[in-house]
Amino acid sequence: MISRTPVAAAASLGLCALALGGAATAAAAENDDQAMVSVFHAVPGLDVDVYANGDELIPDFKPGTLTDPQPLPAGSYDLKVFKAGADPKGKPAIQKTVEVPAGANATVVAHLNADGAPQLDAFVNDTSDVAAGKARLTVRHVAAAPAVDVRAGGTPIFKDLVNPKEDTATVDAGTVSADVVLAGTDDVAIGPADLNLKEGTANVVYAWGSAKDKNLALKVQTLTGMHSAPSGVNAGATNDPDAWPAYAAGFGLLGLAGALTARRVVSRGSRA
Repeated sequence: MISRTPVAAAASLGLCALALGGAATAAAAENDDQAMVSVFHAVPGLDVDVYANGDELIPDFKPGTLTDPQPLPAGSYDLKVFKAGADPKGKPAIQKTVEVPAGANATVVAHLNADGAPQLDAFVNDTSDVAAGKARLTVRHVAAAPAVDVRAGGTPIFKDLVNPKEDTATVDAGTVSADVVLAGTDDVAIGPADLNLKEGTANVVYAWGSAKDKNLALKVQTLTGMHSAPSGVNAGATNDPDAWPAYAAGFGLLGLAGALTARRVVSRGSRA
């Protein structure tokens, strides 16, 4: 059984303030003045340095890397993305001011738009409870590619998904054989592959890369602790490398709060 709820992307490219709150209140961090934030680098073939409020936040950030969620003090952050090693006083490749409210759980994504230009978007992660025996599945289209359908067992569950939109459904827990096809066709762009949807999890699948450059790939972000039973504990998020054939890339563990508040970089990496 699948129930669907369309969800709009939380932001668009440009120098604008972005509110990440609203639906994310159920994901409040233990500290009322903090949010949980992850960063995903989805621009193929480009290593970058990420700066926040003038401080280097993530040096030499590799494509395909998704950081673990980390507590971030609520507030306004001027994010700038430069080609790795570039002068941070120069013009950034991407820039956006993000307003991070307390209690939010969000993922900031540097990716390509449908025409192949880099942009920065932020998405609120729905960490509300799901019913017993269920899991949440969200697909985010952040690739330089036309509209797509996402199928499970050959049947479309998300239709006409365009960059940078997302859609979500509550599904039965278990293994789903899924693929991504061009909208309205049977032309497979990515997959098929098995996705293990565990009970009480929220699974976010990112379709990223470039159709023109033939490097379309998938990345999965899995958030746990959405059990409706009293025993459910919100344990945060993990990246499941076995769920989909993700693009080979480094996996960074980033201490975002320390980097921003102490004005230094706190990061370490492991493989996705």
